[in-house]
Amino acid sequence: MRNTALDMARLSSMDAGHATRLLHQVHAATLAGRRPPVAPRPVIDASWQRMLRLGVDPDRSTSSELLQREELEHRRRATVLGEVMHTLSSGLTEIADASVQIMVVTDDQGRVLWREGNAGVIRQADTICLEEGAAWSEDSAGTNAIGTALAARRPVQVHSAEHFVHTLHNWTCAAAPVHDPRDGRLLGIVDVSGPASGFHPATLALVDSVARLAEADLRDRHLRVVERLRSVAAPILCRLAGRALAVDVHGWTAAVSGMAPVDRLPLPKSFRAGRVWLPSLGMCTVEPLPGGWLVRPDESRATETASRVVLDLSRARRWTVAVSGPAGSWSQELSPRHAELLYVLARHPQGRTAAELASDVFGDPTRAVTVRAEMSRVRRYLSGVLAHRPYRFSEEVRVEVVRPARPGDLLPHSSAPAVAAERTTGFQAVSGA
Repeated sequence: MRNTALDMARLSSMDAGHATRLLHQVHAATLAGRRPPVAPRPVIDASWQRMLRLGVDPDRSTSSELLQREELEHRRRATVLGEVMHTLSSGLTEIADASVQIMVVTDDQGRVLWREGNAGVIRQADTICLEEGAAWSEDSAGTNAIGTALAARRPVQVHSAEHFVHTLHNWTCAAAPVHDPRDGRLLGIVDVSGPASGFHPATLALVDSVARLAEADLRDRHLRVVERLRSVAAPILCRLAGRALAVDVHGWTAAVSGMAPVDRLPLPKSFRAGRVWLPSLGMCTVEPLPGGWLVRPDESRATETASRVVLDLSRARRWTVAVSGPAGSWSQELSPRHAELLYVLARHPQGRTAAELASDVFGDPTRAVTVRAEMSRVRRYLSGVLAHRPYRFSEEVRVEVVRPARPGDLLPHSSAPAVAAERTTGFQAVSGA
């Protein structure tokens, strides 16, 4: 059993007492630098290694300074998660209450915005500062479902002594990220937590399903917004000569004239009315519409060419790519997968085939179809600077990579072999950087 890794199915098949003792043994041995009786689950092991690098004390308290009421209310109003709280509550609160647990919803920084469920567990949660306004990112509370789901950008279940901090060893929790379907941005985390005696491996699937329902609800709301914009934009485009399109504030196309339709036009964060350079269209004239923008590509000037790309991977949970050229600059936040792919391409200026990228990212060259699909999405907003056959940054573009100070902090969520190798061996020079 010494070389076998744990998994949730195996834990759930054990006697509860035996499972708890085993997890405590694994935790104690790993933190002491000894070989544990069984290997922790990969997602837990990766989190524990992050905690050790950060110097998190396993004996620390999980208390944090709570947000002031005004700031808490501001964050609630500022997030679209508030629009789907009914979906989250109806899917989880009653179940959490009946199973002696609570539902927790956080923002993208791990701050608790809402908490509902069993009254007794809510009182217990107060003792570990799992309350509205508290911080539950990994650097605040160690390995826990909320913070680890934020770091890994995936659903995570953490049980008993899988928590890094001893204070949480009597708890079990399951959490899933909720993304904005309009732009893929991480909105926050939905979590179910309670006493460790309430552990069940199916809880994670339930939480993840409700998170996906919330995303579907947001998608339906967005489609209605686009339909309203289309009704306004269609008669305007009918009177215009040349190319034009109407997009919502997130770049989703509502109507188009004189050009091939696209699902979405990538927009820089500083998008505004006036003369704006866009990588896929060149110089454009932008005018405001109710709920969006009218974009008219300049027909009299050739498309400006980007000359510099900055891939910023220095932060723990937010990565961006910035493109600049003679006409201006723009930036785009990256998903974890796109950050991995662009980093690999920056490391290989000569280019990579789909099979090579599949091996770099998944450790499996047969997953080339998945890579092609992802690269198609990347090229929607980097079409002016990315070439293919093989995939690579264009030769005329200067690529710069901004990395974290320590190699071990590079894309901490990533299990890609190419990224893991960089963390182990340290950073090497990137051609063109």
